[in-house]
Parts: sequence; C-alpha cells; structure tokens
Amino acid sequence: MQDVSHTSAAGTVGERERAYYRAVLSKDSRFDGVFFTAVKTTGIYCRPVCSAKTPRASSCLFFSSAALAEAAGFRPCLRCRPELAPYALQQNLAHGVWQKIVAGALNEGGIEQLAQQVGLSSRQLRRVLLQEFGVTPVELAQTQRLLFAKKLLQETRLPMAELAYAAGFGSLRRFNALFEQRYQMTPGSIRRGAKLDGEGLVLRLAYRPPYAWDALLHYLQGRAMPGLEAVEINADTGKPFAYVRSVRLHGKTGWIKVSHLPERAQLALQVSAGLAPVLMPLLAQVRTQFDLEANPGVIQAHLQGDTLMAAQMARNPGLRVPGAFDTFELAIRAVLGQQVSVAGATTVSGRLVQKFGDKIDTPFIGVSHHFPDAALLAQLPLEQIASIGVPKTRAATIQNLARFSLAGGLQPQLEASQAQMVAHLKTVVGIGEWTAQYIALRALRYPDAFPGGDLGLQKAAALAPETRITEKQLLVRSQAWSPWRSYAALLLWQSLS
Repeated sequence: MQDVSHTSAAGTVGERERAYYRAVLSKDSRFDGVFFTAVKTTGIYCRPVCSAKTPRASSCLFFSSAALAEAAGFRPCLRCRPELAPYALQQNLAHGVWQKIVAGALNEGGIEQLAQQVGLSSRQLRRVLLQEFGVTPVELAQTQRLLFAKKLLQETRLPMAELAYAAGFGSLRRFNALFEQRYQMTPGSIRRGAKLDGEGLVLRLAYRPPYAWDALLHYLQGRAMPGLEAVEINADTGKPFAYVRSVRLHGKTGWIKVSHLPERAQLALQVSAGLAPVLMPLLAQVRTQFDLEANPGVIQAHLQGDTLMAAQMARNPGLRVPGAFDTFELAIRAVLGQQVSVAGATTVSGRLVQKFGDKIDTPFIGVSHHFPDAALLAQLPLEQIASIGVPKTRAATIQNLARFSLAGGLQPQLEASQAQMVAHLKTVVGIGEWTAQYIALRALRYPDAFPGGDLGLQKAAALAPETRITEKQLLVRSQAWSPWRSYAALLLWQSLS
C-alpha cells in the first residue's frame, strides 16, 4: 500500500480527505492517532482502525485531534475507544506543550504556570495551541481529562471519587456533571458496560504495529539497574516476557509491571495501588519509555533505501528506541557506561542503587530500591560515590550531573534544537559528545540523536567483518538516515547481538 502519511499532508484538503478515507476503508494502523473520523449521522468519532462498519465518505469528517472532534460536538466511540490511540507527536513547540497537558500539567497548576514553564506568555500559549490544534489549552486539557476518566471507567475498578481525582477533576460532582454534559451518558453507565480483565489495577496502552517487543526487552534486560528494575523470564519458554521496576512519582511510591498483548496491539501496564493518584503522569512516562508513539511505517519507508538498514528491519520489524522512565536515572546510567562494557556499567549502577537508594517492598525478585535522589548524590562526599567501584573523576561527574539536574538542566527545553540541548548537556564537566548524544537519544527522545563515536556503531556499519569505520565516516553515512538516526543506531546495535 502506498505510504500516504507524507503525500496526504503535502496535498490539498480534498486529497488529504480522500487519503484518510482510504485509510479508514483499509483500517490502516499507520494512521491510528494521526486523525479521527467523525460520523455526521451518528455524532460519534472513531479511530481509523475501528472495527465498526465503515460509513459512507459523505458522512465522514476528519479531525487531527480528539479535542477538535469533541469541540465540534462528537462523542468518542465505545468500541474503538479513541483514548487508546497512540499520539501523533511532532518535534515542535505546540506538541511539546500538548505532551505536558497530557501528563496533567493543568490539573494542579494553571495556564500562567504552564506558560512560564515553556517560556511563553499565557496569550502566546493560547495562540500556539489554537494554531496547531484548533482548541484552547483549557479545552485540550478538559478533553484529555474526560477521555482519561473514560479509560479508567472501562479498565479499572477504582472507586468513582478516586477515579475522578486521578483524571484531574477537583470534585466528583464536577466530574459527573461534565462527563454527562459532554458524552450524553453517565459514568456509571460506562462502567456497567465494561469488561474487566483480571484483578488489580491494569491499564492498556496501544501502539502502531508492528512492535519488536522481544528485541526491546532484550535491550532493557542487559541494561537494567539491579535493585531498581528487572526483566522477568518466562519459566516455561526461558524468554523475557515482562519489565518491572519501582516508581517514585510526585510524592507517591510503588511499582509497575509492563507486558505485551500482541493480539490487541497493546501493552498491559499493571500498577500498584499506591500510584493510583498519579496515573496520568505515570502513563505518559511509560508511553515515552516504551516508544509507543513511533510510527514504524514512516520510519521504515525512510530507512529501507539503505541495504544495511533494510536487512536489519526485516529481522526486527517494528524496532523501537527504548526510552527512559526518568531522565536523571538514564543520564547517570549513561555516565556509568563511559568507557566500560555494558555488563560492567550494569554492575556499578546496581551498587549505586542499592547503596544510596531508599528501600521498597515489591512482589518482584530483584526490585528492592528506588533510584537515589539527585539531592543526595549532589551532597555526598566523592569518596562515598567512588566506593561503588568507579574512579573519582567519574564520581565527580555523577555529582556534577546531580547538581545540573537540580538546577533544571535535564528538563527538556521545548524550543531548543537537538544540537542546542546536546551542547547544553556538554557544559557538565565529565560529559562529552557520546554521553550527551546517548542521553538525547534515550531520555530526551530526539529521533535524530546519534552517538557517532560509539565503537559498536562504527563496527556494525563497516562493510568488512572484524573492522570498523571512523567516526567521521559514520557521521557522513548517517546523514542519509536523518531524521531517524536514533532508530538507525538501534538497528545497528541490534545487528551486533
């Protein structure tokens, strides 16, 4: 099938609508989250992959966001559930602000506070979102809260008051009133029709298939920090099947478990009860860590012209870039990985966690601590940090990075380019180009980040076995892979295993 995700965006409105309708007819998963189809005869809007009977083209309207569809008076489909759709993220200011709203930025703070965080006035913030999404920040946040509440109604047994609070509503009365006003049905009626799987707090997160789950788990398994996180092994097959870790988020503590539901093109996220109040930001971080917004069709279409990339993509279709649950954790892990093997870095990172992290009880073997606070690492004597088995210079870099983080240095700057953010990271004494690019690749989610100085990448890109090309040669060759060089890097690393 033709890749219309590029051609439609560049064409006229009529061409784009025809391309979108073809995607609806074929239930093309590449467009899931890219647009929503509203049906004028029913007043309902759906994902392109909805299993319901396809409406006539004359009955369809297409919206770039759920908020825009709801602002036009349409209700979400109960079958395909628009709140499950992967996001259609772009690297621009408006989508950066939108990500913060999705994570609940307006649930506690107001417009002025969010505007200050992103370096805009409240008027500029409103204008940026109106231009990109056609709705105001408040309308965008309200739609997100209602859809998140609908998700919790259909997937959990949370009491209504807890559910309303977790979705960002200040009171149960206001939640009930807004939900019924917007969707013309009560929260109770949604819950009565829900089919819940199993016990406990389990949420589902959709992605655009294919998804190379086994390859992602294999990557995380080799780099998991003992005590903080682990990859569980299936006793029958001997293969990795789930990722588990401790969580400390906005003053709440607990644990999560992430597993795969390939028949549904979803991940299952099991959450400990103590994390219920922070479900909205928690889900945003898990989606980022597991790269659920990636559009593998678009990435493959760009990279498959390179024979090396094409061969590796054929072996691992749907390869994702493993992200980070927490930027500071990943940055410290990157520092510990400087000039040592992956196994060596894993060992010392486990010592750091177990020596300086707070203890937590979890049901998982190997998950017993939280990651150490930046404030603690910033004030520890260098000798104590070095006692985990690293040189004092490396211990000093850890301390420098902790202080940098406390000063807000690891917070993504929405208007900063990748080059600017890499340069900003390199102002930390002890962080060079490789470390900065690795942090940009995995933690800051720049899709074009590329640590060209990595010896493994230089070896994987060489044409002759047991040789490697130079960093300069690799960077020249990598230009053809831009703007998806992060995925090219993962494909090259994967080819070595």
